[in-house]
Amino acid sequence: MSELLIRDAAVEDLPRVVELLQQMSLGKRREDAGLPLPDAYYAAFEEIKADPRQRLLVIVHGRRVVGTASFIILPNLSYGGRPHALIENVVVDETERGKGLGERLVRYCLDQARAAGCTRLSLTTDARRLDAHRFYERLGFQHSHKGFRYTFDADH
Repeated sequence: MSELLIRDAAVEDLPRVVELLQQMSLGKRREDAGLPLPDAYYAAFEEIKADPRQRLLVIVHGRRVVGTASFIILPNLSYGGRPHALIENVVVDETERGKGLGERLVRYCLDQARAAGCTRLSLTTDARRLDAHRFYERLGFQHSHKGFRYTFDADH
């Protein structure tokens, strides 16, 4: 496999990250990946960059961004005040899946959470994504809770 790098996203990566996020929308037009990107994406990116507990990660294969994940460390009062971590928006380009890139990205997040002293790393995935469920189970994640969500915007 050619050069592989996991790093924090730069503002120049944002159009590609939004394009990747659109790939995980299960057929809905959830993201606006057209150029120029709406300002709301740039504002959210700046908030993420300003928060030391959050990282927007990209995985680069050669010179191309082929995956992304949001990694967050959450302060916590339980477990003796030890933090826990959360990953969201994990996606690898559909043309690059099955090559171990997603596993590298998730294992990187596991290592970062462990190094930060977290008690656990949690994630959610759409109940319809059976391939994703198998992927996470293969990496050692356990289906341990039932999740609930209250959606404020019916389009999302």
